[in-house]
Amino acid sequence: MSFAGKVWRLLVGIKDALALLFLLLFFAGVFAILNSRPSPGVVREGALLLDLDGAVVEEVSPVDPLTWLLSSAVPTQEFAARDVVRAIDEAAKDKRIKAIALDLSTFLGGGHVHMQEIGEALDRFRTTKKPVLAYAVAYSDDSMMLAAHASEVWVDPMGGAAITGPGGERLYYAGLLERLKVNAHVFRVGTYKSAVEPYLLGGMSPEARENYEQLYGSLWQEWQANVRQARPQANISMATTDIPAWLTASKGDLAAAAVAAGLVDRTGTRTEWGERVAQIVGEDDWDDTPGAFANTDFEAWHASIDRETPGAKIGVITIAGEISDGMAGPGEAGAQRIVELLDEALDDDLKALVVRVDSPGGTVTGSEAIRRAILRHKARNIPVVVSMGNVAASGGYWVSTPADRIFAEPETITGSIGIFGVLPTFEDALAQFGVTTDGVKTTPLSGQPDLFAGLTPEAEAVLQATVESGYERFISLVAESRGITRERADELGQGRVWDGGSARQLGLVDQFGDLDAAIEWAAKQAQLKKGNWHADYLGRDVDPFASVLERILQVEGREAQSNDMFAFFARNDRQLGARIISDLQGLLEVRGAQARCLECPAPAAPLRRVTLDAGTQSAYNWLARHLLD
Repeated sequence: MSFAGKVWRLLVGIKDALALLFLLLFFAGVFAILNSRPSPGVVREGALLLDLDGAVVEEVSPVDPLTWLLSSAVPTQEFAARDVVRAIDEAAKDKRIKAIALDLSTFLGGGHVHMQEIGEALDRFRTTKKPVLAYAVAYSDDSMMLAAHASEVWVDPMGGAAITGPGGERLYYAGLLERLKVNAHVFRVGTYKSAVEPYLLGGMSPEARENYEQLYGSLWQEWQANVRQARPQANISMATTDIPAWLTASKGDLAAAAVAAGLVDRTGTRTEWGERVAQIVGEDDWDDTPGAFANTDFEAWHASIDRETPGAKIGVITIAGEISDGMAGPGEAGAQRIVELLDEALDDDLKALVVRVDSPGGTVTGSEAIRRAILRHKARNIPVVVSMGNVAASGGYWVSTPADRIFAEPETITGSIGIFGVLPTFEDALAQFGVTTDGVKTTPLSGQPDLFAGLTPEAEAVLQATVESGYERFISLVAESRGITRERADELGQGRVWDGGSARQLGLVDQFGDLDAAIEWAAKQAQLKKGNWHADYLGRDVDPFASVLERILQVEGREAQSNDMFAFFARNDRQLGARIISDLQGLLEVRGAQARCLECPAPAAPLRRVTLDAGTQSAYNWLARHLLD
């Protein structure tokens, strides 16, 4: 026993030693990573390096370390649009920042309104006689919109520019569902509520086509106007009409073609671009890598910006992403989370409330819960203002109805005032395998809705009535808030989607303006003196360890990706699988009546791993097997 005890103590000692060694190595690695570049608190004289390696969003989603560790997918970095704008504006006033180096090599894009806001901030920066130098391998619509506001636009000799414009193909599943004998029961109100058409038709209805052509036409005109104003020499028609002729004139050299169309100023490698920046701001004394220049990166600069908050508080609540009923977010609009934030702020003596909406909507119940929470603030007799971002449609418009004033941009997508619901049943599919159903019912609604036996006429009547009553509720809210008749609200509704310019003419929004304009209007209505108030973003408590974790994930997890023109188009193809899964998930999951704008073109968003519950996974497996039959 004595010998066994000694062996056991030896093994325990070895185990403890190995555990200690592992911890030492881990913390040594963390220390090395954090000291591989300047501390976030250090601001250096030189350029502000905006390396937008990811997507610009309204609200940054938190990094879940456990999810990341259990998944092989690396989270895409996100930049809050207002943080980027504020960083640029503060850099314009700081003598240490001599220029902005805008690296768009791995930029994934963002919403049109966000691109415009950042572009306007770059214009303000240039009025201080400081240059902005942009670089990318492949320019897309979003990156081109930002680069247009630069003093010098560089493109890699191996790259180019591809201006695609809004629009594209949509997937329709009616043929697939018919083959699989799946019955998609659709309940909707609205001539233009085409969100459910992919489950009913093999192509676009005339009403949906009319709506899309109007919407996309307006967005395309706004994009062109923005780029031409920022970059008058850009010949957009050359790069978007006869593309083969445009490329042939440059002998197939896409980079040279971009220069010829005035989209970029010059070609050069990342090193040559860096050397040009160094000529303006100075060389980097800490880095002798070719193309290095003195700089402060976005994270360090953003961490250094003074955040003094004097005076009265104007609350700002953000409703970003799809509206659901739970605690989802930030980055998603979980109604329970947002309601809790609003209710907690009732004790904060807010002088006004600004609701920032960047959402295509979601569940009716979640939208209504948020609306009621906003009304509790309005009952305190304070101004309530809505600022619409890229999208504020369906449920996004529902939550906007309590506003005293609605601000939007010409490029904002709004409206889509309509309700729908989709419920699949599998009785015909199961019958192919000899599976039938039988039972005893006490009423026509017993056991309903039954996904395996089908819906009774009475169940269908109840579901349709639910959707219709929800629509009546919706247009009543719109009529009351906009001071119009119910008939006029119904005419503007019907599920039709509007651009911000049309929405303003129709009275669905009050005036053009960004979030700052909305906050300033709220302050004026609250009779607050200038300089004696500040915006208090509800729920924006930054985790002090979040930036450290994100940097570790970026250094350790992100794989090098190609950034040429093929990679640019491949990124769009990679979205296809996620889109199919999302569409089928929307069909198979029963989430109640929806005030959601599936017609709205979504801004570029990070690729995320889709997690399926066991039941949904089994359904997908069944679909996949039968697709291969």
